[in-house]
Amino acid sequence: MSSRRLITPSERSKLDPFVVATGDASPRDQRDLMERPFFSLAKAKRTIPILYEAGDIRVEVYAVPEHGMATIWDADVLIWAASQIVEAENLGLKTSRFLRFTPYQLLTAVGRQTGARDYKLLKGALARLQATVIRTTIRQGEHWRRHQFSWINEWEECARRDGRVEGMEFVLPDWFYRGVIDRSLVLTIDPAYFSLTGGIERWLYRVARKHAGRQPRGWQFEIAHLHEKSGSLVRVSDFALQIRRIAARQPLPGYQLRIERESRRELLRILPTKLSTAPVDGAVEALGTSHANSIGIPHAALSGLRTREPQLTLWPETAIPGLNLESNLESNCCSRPVRVADNTGARAEPPRKHTSQPSLPLPGRKTGGKR
Repeated sequence: MSSRRLITPSERSKLDPFVVATGDASPRDQRDLMERPFFSLAKAKRTIPILYEAGDIRVEVYAVPEHGMATIWDADVLIWAASQIVEAENLGLKTSRFLRFTPYQLLTAVGRQTGARDYKLLKGALARLQATVIRTTIRQGEHWRRHQFSWINEWEECARRDGRVEGMEFVLPDWFYRGVIDRSLVLTIDPAYFSLTGGIERWLYRVARKHAGRQPRGWQFEIAHLHEKSGSLVRVSDFALQIRRIAARQPLPGYQLRIERESRRELLRILPTKLSTAPVDGAVEALGTSHANSIGIPHAALSGLRTREPQLTLWPETAIPGLNLESNLESNCCSRPVRVADNTGARAEPPRKHTSQPSLPLPGRKTGGKR
């Protein structure tokens, strides 16, 4: 009796491809990823999990020894994907979780070089994004309390016989894709973000963009709480030292950092310095994931972002958003209630313990030049 192997069809065979053509897209980031610890902030391989809990929100991130945990530099792939999806939806074009693109498009958009080493690093990033497992209760309904996924479900490259890569494909998880097409959950970010070289300063910019936004008084955090939110493996004292050094250099585009002290509490106040960023307003109704019979890169019908003339500005949005005054139970977790004047509209909550462990960093990578 011959044994028969069960072959599971690729998820791509069930999705229409979203073909990314050339064209500028303002960088966009997903709100949930900006304020909670989903990525390693270090350049050395990290396999120790991130376990974070605040209120009814729980985030667990696990890595495999072979690849290590996805890093905040690897997250540039997700920022690029979100940017392309939102831009295409703005043009009335159909999108899906199945993206087709050239590595050159992605690398140049996030300020990287396009040499052989950079292509190799990109493939390493895709491997870590696929190998990292996330469990979270964010955006779960009454009955489904936890969702488990990887940042990329599957990916593939199309290469010639000489080894030159001509195109790539990957499939995003439904959790991330739904968080992008609901554009109340997306914010534009400054392109200068990609030139930030440190893991903590990259993470800190995303926290600043999410919480301080355009509020004149900015946002205030206790350093110990910031350490908890970061998922970093370094000690609190070392983390505080790094925050002070970052505040002394002031590298964050559009934001000023100020160290403040109240009794024995060390605080960081984040103040906006310019109105260079704006949220993306309005949700997209269609999911755009209808079935398709064939896949493959050559001769694919254009279903994504069409080629456009160069934009005069990277910030085409003209709507002036409201202040970021949403109540956020874990946005400020200090040893005592925060003054209303500090974080308008925020609700203070006592600090909660979580099991995140001290942080190692990620494999040495080139962070890319300025845009």
